[in-house]
Amino acid sequence: MKRIITGVIVAAIIVGLGAGWVAAKKQPPQEKITIVGSTALQPLTEAVVENYRKVKPQTSITVQGGGSGTGLSQVQAGAVNVGSSDIFADQQDGINEKKLTDHIVAVSGIVPVVNHELGINNLSLEQLRQIYTGKITNWRQVGGPNLPITVINRAAGSGTRVAFEQVVLKNGERSINAQEQDSNGTVKEIVKNTPGSISYISFTYLNDQVQPVKIDGVTPTAKNVTTNKWPLWSYEHMYTQKKPTRATKEFINYMQTKKVQQTLVEDANYINIHDMKVQRTADGKTSIKE
Repeated sequence: MKRIITGVIVAAIIVGLGAGWVAAKKQPPQEKITIVGSTALQPLTEAVVENYRKVKPQTSITVQGGGSGTGLSQVQAGAVNVGSSDIFADQQDGINEKKLTDHIVAVSGIVPVVNHELGINNLSLEQLRQIYTGKITNWRQVGGPNLPITVINRAAGSGTRVAFEQVVLKNGERSINAQEQDSNGTVKEIVKNTPGSISYISFTYLNDQVQPVKIDGVTPTAKNVTTNKWPLWSYEHMYTQKKPTRATKEFINYMQTKKVQQTLVEDANYINIHDMKVQRTADGKTSIKE
């Protein structure tokens, strides 16, 4: 009797294992996506990935920083599926944009900021240009206190800096030599603690620690970005090779959907790509969106 029972149990185990093996075979294989690049876009990407897991649990997505240049070079080399970037591919040395496909996933507003104690909340675009080219060096020249201007610039190659200088500086002009910082958070901390300083950060990092500066009386808002009434903005890109994997394409398409744009993108203080009434080329030319 014991032998019969044991045989039944063993048979049941074998059947169970066989059924599990068959079920496992029916499960689609796990698909992997690696995204590397822009640290500015990384928090938003991670938030979208977290949400995407509920939709596509079989897709494993790894998100890493490293900067726009790293993302572009690695996706060009085929080392990653996606290179996220704050700049157009043809603005990065060593990148052949013809080998890549650009997927715009968000728009980032950029705002000049100063220390709250300064008492300045509006500058003309011309005043901003003269500050960053060294022609205006004291805040009393623009209606502020008798205090030297401390310019804080972004690091060379920064997507935020490229977008800022395309709008603020004239052809051939260069920013004055100044302290350079690559992190929005570090810039904000320096401006917060340095009364005479000025810099610029992404909308996503703006809070009451620093004073945002209007340009020609225009307030830095998402609505004003969509029409280019507020001219300081840039695209957030996800670059792939010409033929991305199916899983990669599906994820990017998901990130571009109106639902994600109206929730996760806007919640992170980026601008919804579907709200944009204008478009901008790599050389900074802006036109009505087609």
